[in-house]
Amino acid sequence: MSRAIPVIEAWGLCRHYQQGSQAVKALDGVDVTIMPGEFVAVMGPSGSGKSTFMNICGALDQPTGGTVKVAGRDLSTLSRDALADLRNEVIGFVFQQFNLLPRTSALQNAMLPLRYAGIGGAEAISRCTRALAQVDLASRMDHHPNELSGGQQQRVAIARALVTGPQLIFADEPTGALDSATSVEVLKLFQKLNADGMTIVMVTHDADVAAYAGRTLHFMDGHIVRDTATERRAAS
Repeated sequence: MSRAIPVIEAWGLCRHYQQGSQAVKALDGVDVTIMPGEFVAVMGPSGSGKSTFMNICGALDQPTGGTVKVAGRDLSTLSRDALADLRNEVIGFVFQQFNLLPRTSALQNAMLPLRYAGIGGAEAISRCTRALAQVDLASRMDHHPNELSGGQQQRVAIARALVTGPQLIFADEPTGALDSATSVEVLKLFQKLNADGMTIVMVTHDADVAAYAGRTLHFMDGHIVRDTATERRAAS
């Protein structure tokens, strides 16, 4: 039986930069493997390297050393256009701020990645309708962001991340702008997507949020200091 290809595989991953006269080691030799179907929380204090890790593995930034593969592709070998294609086809992003266009409907907001991919017409509408149904917003797809609650807006953002059929979702502090009850609803949705096979990497500073994942990477000073299995908090 062939071994599954890791969704993320990093060896000796470094990101160093100069801040005035000071050398900053945002990442300093990170080794990690994330397999298909995992739900991984990335934790650590501000400046620990967790967001830098996400940005590099999400092909938004480049390392100064080491190697990272996403879905078997060595990012250092990809052209700028190929990296853009990888971000659009393989990775979905969900951020703390929902980043929705205010004057367009939930359906049109979800459709944005498909426009970049050159997919339109009935195919785009079908994909977005399915994605919005996945996040329980089928009845709200014609509503604009100002007609939706914060939790509903984040679910539109999650639907937008799903429409290209990604292998991996990066969620950067996805509950940071939500109240506690709404945060639980969004985390339950992530658990449901993960149960359906989606690989999720979620950056958070909150241990209560990380408890919804199945594994936690603890970052400190550019290193992974602990890699622990989580007694996953039940979604029900």
